[in-house]
This record gives sequence, structure tokens and C-alpha cells, in this order.
Amino acid sequence: MDFHPQARPRHLVLVLGDQLNEDSAAFDGFDPACDAVWMAEVAEESTHVWSHKARIAMFLSAMRHFRDALRRRGVTVHYRQLDDAANRGNFRSELTGATSRLCPQRLIWVEAGEWRVQTDLVSTARALGVEFEVRPDRHFLCSREEFARHARGRKQLRMEFFYRELRRQHRVLMEGDEPAGSAWNFDAENRDAFGKNGPDPLRPPPRRFAPDAITREVRALVEGRFAKHPGTLDDFDWPVTPADAELALDDFITHRLSEFGRWQDAMWTNEPWLFHSRLSAALNLKLLDPRRVIAAAEEAWRSGRVPLPAAEGFIRQILGWREYVRGIYWRHMPGYLDRNALGAQHALPDFYWTGETDMACLRDAIGQTLRYGYAHHIQRLMVTGLFALLWGVHPRRVHEWYLAVYVDAVAWVELPNTLGMSQYADGGLMASKPYIASGKYIQRMSNYCAGCRYDPAQRTGPTACPFTALYWDFLLRHEAMLAKNPRTVMQVRNAARLTPAQRREITDHAARLRAAIPATA
Repeated sequence: MDFHPQARPRHLVLVLGDQLNEDSAAFDGFDPACDAVWMAEVAEESTHVWSHKARIAMFLSAMRHFRDALRRRGVTVHYRQLDDAANRGNFRSELTGATSRLCPQRLIWVEAGEWRVQTDLVSTARALGVEFEVRPDRHFLCSREEFARHARGRKQLRMEFFYRELRRQHRVLMEGDEPAGSAWNFDAENRDAFGKNGPDPLRPPPRRFAPDAITREVRALVEGRFAKHPGTLDDFDWPVTPADAELALDDFITHRLSEFGRWQDAMWTNEPWLFHSRLSAALNLKLLDPRRVIAAAEEAWRSGRVPLPAAEGFIRQILGWREYVRGIYWRHMPGYLDRNALGAQHALPDFYWTGETDMACLRDAIGQTLRYGYAHHIQRLMVTGLFALLWGVHPRRVHEWYLAVYVDAVAWVELPNTLGMSQYADGGLMASKPYIASGKYIQRMSNYCAGCRYDPAQRTGPTACPFTALYWDFLLRHEAMLAKNPRTVMQVRNAARLTPAQRREITDHAARLRAAIPATA
């Protein structure tokens, strides 16, 4: 419903669900006496991919909290809730109705985080014949124009060189003109596995945020309206306000950052959080400024509270990968969405929506995803993503699943990570090689294999690990392409030692696997 109806506003500022920062460029020059804000919850944003209940609730609760914060400042907010009887269910219809009713002189918004939404807003404004202004999103440390300048003239884009530029430009973890510790990254120190004893059982759990009245209201709405969507809200405890996001940041810096670097790639059964931050959703909805997060991590190192490899490993995720994938997204959309360099055509296995599989690693990672709307980056890349890559799932189906099931999923960050890094569908634009491995990688980095009926050392036979079987099948299917890549040539040489009979046995075993596992049409 609307609030504080007023005369025709000078500017109607459009605020999207992932733009919940009061220092947004959209508010530059905002005058509460003559300007107003428009926000809308639309069913289309929950149904264009079959969104997890927790993802829907995260956006709606954060939006409603932001609306109320603006109103407490005396801002007129025209807000359409999903459960309003007149809600038309999509941005185009809602914006058309609001603009026709309010007759603003100008629409203002910050560039959307998704190509689809941005093009919808622009085409709607043009169809209405109303003046509009799209402002750059200064939440990010690198603008789209700056990334374009970085990319211009380069034959290859690599995150490492981009990351170093931003470190220098923003003076992050620098000692004069040199990187702190005389190294740009500490990957060699940041890839430990837990070993047979697992993670420290006495480590403090992440801070939880009990649902308040607004979140409880949203939960009831989601459970009713989206009852058939995947996931559950039983454990929903995400920060949905800037104040809570700040508390979550402090909790991570105090209790987990010191161990984050060492264990960031490790996995363990029934341990969804480990030493990870749980901040990505708050960052992507802009409840937290990345500069604040980077500064907090660097200060923790400079004050001696955390080791440099931990601080650098975490900052690399924010200043490096997060900014880099956004640049990739906007430089190559809309065509990026349709890339399929490996020609993958298979449907997504049904167990991605249920977690019902006898593969222990996938059962744990997907079960956790369905319960919380969360999995950490190695579970996404080297369990769910790796299996889809080896299986040969069409990359757009993989993208739609990732966009649907994670609370932090916004297209600009999810799509390049999925299509580019995880599925290698862009042919190496984003990553220098396909991230392929057999089940032995999962055995090394987790305890999953100890509770699994499959043997990661076996590539064929009744107990052969499907990851291992499909890994060798992938090598054989893409042997020519992999042989041209210096980072995968050793793997191809291993495949070259196989006899013709062994090759047939591998491909036949992989075909039987694909025939035995149901897939979503």
C-alpha cells in the first residue's frame, strides 16, 4: 500500500530489492518535501526461476525493513506488497500503474543488478513517455566504465591482475608500493583440509538473528503463497537490516576470520557454516558496504588479531572476485547468458531439487542448500557445480538452479560464477581452465567419502564414484580442447594412457549413470 499520499512528486526514486542502501546515488539531491520513493514486491521475481523460500523471504523482509527506515526519516514511500489485492505481479505493470497515478516529472534509479530488470525499467519508462535518469551504482569499488577500461585491449581477462590493480588503487593491504607480506596472495597457505578429527567442535557458532514481527509476517506470506517452492524457512535467521548486518560482520571478524583463510576450501558433513562469513547476502542486497567489510578485515590484521593470509584470502573474495564477476557480467551481457562452449545439453538431475541421492557429498551440500539457502564457495564449485559440469548439464539450467536456491543470488554475481567459473561455458573468458577433478579431490578436502557407498579411487564398476567415472568421461569427451590448455595437458596425458577397451568401459559406465538418474525436463 502507499504511504503519505502527496501531490505530483518532482522525482520518483525507484528502489529495487537489492539496492537497500540509504547512501545510494539514487538519493543524491533527494528532497522529502517534493520527491518520493517507489518500491514493489512482484511475484515475477520469485517465479522466473523457482526460487527457494529463504531467498524470497530474505528479499521481502529486507525490503520492508528498508521501507520502514525511510518512512521514519519522513520519506514518502509508495510501496506495493505482494499480498496487496491490486498487485499485478511484475515490474512493468506495477511501475506503469504507479507512474500513471503519481505523474512524476522524472523517474530516477540506480542501474539494476540484472540485465533483464534494467531493460524492463528502461523500456517501461520509454513507453510511458516519462523522463528518466539511470545513475551508476557506487556501492561497488569499480564502476562498469572502469572495468571496461581495464578490459580494453587485453586478449585475456584474469582476476589476479584486476585484483592487484584495485589493491593499488584503493591502498588495501599495501606497504608503500608493495603488497603486505611481499605477496599478492597466500593461496598456498589457504587450502588446508581438516584431517580425520574435523573442525574444532568448540568454535563459537555464527551469530543468529531471530525473526522480528516483519520477518514473521513475511514468513507467513511466503509459506502460504509459495508453498510448493523448494526449501524451508524453519531455520531462517539472516540479518535483514544494516544494523544486524553490522553485527554479523563484527561476529565474523571476532570469531572466524582468523581461521577463514586456512580452512576456506574445507568441507565437513553437517557443518554448513564452518569459518565462513555469512555476509554475502547482506552485501548483495547492499545492507553492508564492501568498503566497510574490507576495512574491518584489514584492521583486524594490522592490529594483530588475525594472520595476513586469512585477511588477504577474505579480502580477495570481496575486492577481487566480487568486483571482477560484476565487470564480466556487464561487459558481456546479454549474450553471455547463452554461452555454451562445451556443448552441454543434458537436463539437471532431479536430486538437485530434493537432495535425495546416495552420493554423500551431494546429499549433504544440496540438503544444506535446501534447508538454509546457503552453501559455501567450494561446495558450490567443487561439489554441486563440478557434478553438473561432468554430467554435461546445459549451463543455462545450472545457472537457473543457482539463481533460485541461494539467498545471496543476484544475477550479476551468480551468472559469471556459474557459467564462467563453474561450468566453463564461456570457453575460458573468466577462468583459465575448467575446474574438473575426480572424487579424490572431495575425499581430500572433506569427510564425505567416509560415509558414502562409492569409492573415489574407482572409475568403473558397481562401487565406482560417479565423480571419478564422469571425470574420466569428461576427459575423453573434451580431449582435444583440454590438450590445447597448458593447465590441463597433464590430465589429458593421463587419459592418453588408456587402452581402447578402457575408454569404452568408461564411456559405457558414464552412459549407464546418466540413464539411471532421473532428470528435470
